[in-house]
Amino acid sequence: PLMEAILDAGVPYISGPQWLAEQVLRGRWVLAVAGTHGKTTTASMLAWILEHAGRDPGFLIGGAPGNFSRSARLGGGETFVIEADEYDTAFFDKRSKFVHYRPRTALLNNLEFDHADIFPDLAAIETQFHHLVRTVPRSGRIVVNATQASLDRVLARGLWSACDRFGADDGWNVADVAELPECSEFSVVRAGQILGRCRLPMAGAHSRLNAVAAIAAAAHAGVDPAQAIDSLARFAGVRRRLETRGTVAGVVVIDDFAHHPTAIATTVDGLRARLTPGQRVLAVLEPRSNTMKLGAMKAQLPGSLAAADKVFCYTGGVGWDVSAALAPLGAKLRVESELDALVAAIVAESRSGDRVLVMSNGGFGGIHQKLLDALARRAGASA
Repeated sequence: PLMEAILDAGVPYISGPQWLAEQVLRGRWVLAVAGTHGKTTTASMLAWILEHAGRDPGFLIGGAPGNFSRSARLGGGETFVIEADEYDTAFFDKRSKFVHYRPRTALLNNLEFDHADIFPDLAAIETQFHHLVRTVPRSGRIVVNATQASLDRVLARGLWSACDRFGADDGWNVADVAELPECSEFSVVRAGQILGRCRLPMAGAHSRLNAVAAIAAAAHAGVDPAQAIDSLARFAGVRRRLETRGTVAGVVVIDDFAHHPTAIATTVDGLRARLTPGQRVLAVLEPRSNTMKLGAMKAQLPGSLAAADKVFCYTGGVGWDVSAALAPLGAKLRVESELDALVAAIVAESRSGDRVLVMSNGGFGGIHQKLLDALARRAGASA
């Protein structure tokens, strides 16, 4: 009703991204972090690197960065880090939000099909990324994931700025990895030259690539890579990214925002890399995103969850046959349509040393606390 009244009255209106570009980003050195996965974590890393370097950056991040008390601030410095989303701008502007931001540094982390509710296919999303690339000035820089054929196609359509590649031997990369229980240690390499040894308090190959991408983007803004590497040892992560919510009787309940098959797989793999023999991953999934509810990626889910020891899936609000889609997982799969029944099944299966990995892009009906409470009741009853 409000929008109809505005249209009837002929009152001027503007989209949020356009307002942001005109009122906040104009005149700033914008560092935009785009990609299907890793935007929040990589943008948080980049903001922290700039903060640690004394640049007092502004930022707008679609999550809760652990090194800051808020998700957005204006900042007093020249730089502004923004999580650049490919979702459409508004009902009257179907371009991706990020085309409004005019970055001087554009970090393209990865690109897969997502948002099936607005994009018909991957090619349509590649077109939007091409539009983003066109907005980067000649004096700017594209920092691009070299492992993504989709991004190769985007840049093949036109590139008018300098380009740094990460994840490739001829660009920025990771070497000599040691996955430790509390962190990842690795060398940061550029064109074969070791720039330093990074100690990152996060697990998984995807986290290491995110870090290298942030270091490369910060270098374009003038931060010495050695200083950026040093800052990441104090990176506090992001809420809902392998975030421990509690431990009861040796069972650890972990929360993660993963909701795309690739993110699910990298999250499970990253967690498993930190476990010792005998410890299990109990994956708990809520297919809640619009793309998941449409079933556009259901065929990819069994492979994404294959590394988990047990898989529990909640079917509330899902319009496709979850049991059939996940049948390749066999006996390790449990499907429930009621949340309390799901909690009971997880608690009955869990034992000391297990990691219960809850993955959803929503609140999942408060399942984390429900699990912790049920585990506590079980522990009390057996005491």
